[in-house]
Amino acid sequence: MFEGFETREIDCGDATLFCRIKGSGEPLLLLHGYPQTGAMWAPIADQLAERFLVVVADLRGYGRSSAPESTGGDAYSKRRMADDMVALMAALGHERFHLAGHDRGARVAYRLAFDHPEKVMRLALLDIIPTLEMWERVDAAGMISAYHWAFLAQPNPLPERLIASDPVFYLDHTLASWTKAKSTAPFASEALAEYRKSFSRPTAIHGACEDYRAGATIDPAADEEDRKAGRRLACPTLILWGTDGTPAKKGAPLTIWQDWADDVEGQAIDAGHFLVEEAPEETLAALMRFFGA
Repeated sequence: MFEGFETREIDCGDATLFCRIKGSGEPLLLLHGYPQTGAMWAPIADQLAERFLVVVADLRGYGRSSAPESTGGDAYSKRRMADDMVALMAALGHERFHLAGHDRGARVAYRLAFDHPEKVMRLALLDIIPTLEMWERVDAAGMISAYHWAFLAQPNPLPERLIASDPVFYLDHTLASWTKAKSTAPFASEALAEYRKSFSRPTAIHGACEDYRAGATIDPAADEEDRKAGRRLACPTLILWGTDGTPAKKGAPLTIWQDWADDVEGQAIDAGHFLVEEAPEETLAALMRFFGA
């Protein structure tokens, strides 16, 4: 994976972030989701690097990035994680950049665009609706299909211990259950190996749980502050969602995001949750069109 990409570890204050870099042109930062690493972008990263200076980062607590100690989600709020990415891009010499995120990375991405609007040129969000909207739209079916939102947010050490008893089983079950095919087949063997290695580390399990603890408390509160203040995403925004993903079951994702963004467009992708790995060609085409390549 990522042939020809440079790898760096960047000190961002209380976290050290691992990233892969390749290409030239306008900078494009790519952020992954749970329970993955930046390896999720491998199916399309080379093609993007032909037109952009691509930076593929691992979020704090994931992959090869450090996992700061935390209680109650404090060190894993999307605000803190967004600040990481601003620091990382500044260290690489980029004060403004395009930004695309999937899943948890998309939540970091839209928080970054709210908190640092001067940094983001264009924003692409893959298979999410705002965190606050997710909690407001919870019903019985949703709690079964997205049970992990409540499970991972339980106090330490309950989810940490249960996952650590068989982390590869938990990871593989999670990945397969969120694909349209209900299989790990869409994931390249190299990427799957990276996910398994990363997710087997106790610090990574804890970091992911802290991510979701923040997602149940700190993050929706930040969304609520923006909504009450009338703040909206100002940059051009692209919404992509899987036809068989959770956001599609919560209503019309594009319509939901129109309440949060001034300039928004979007489309459904024939996939489950993992658009890049399940439908790389369609997802790449949508991103290329939007980012102006």
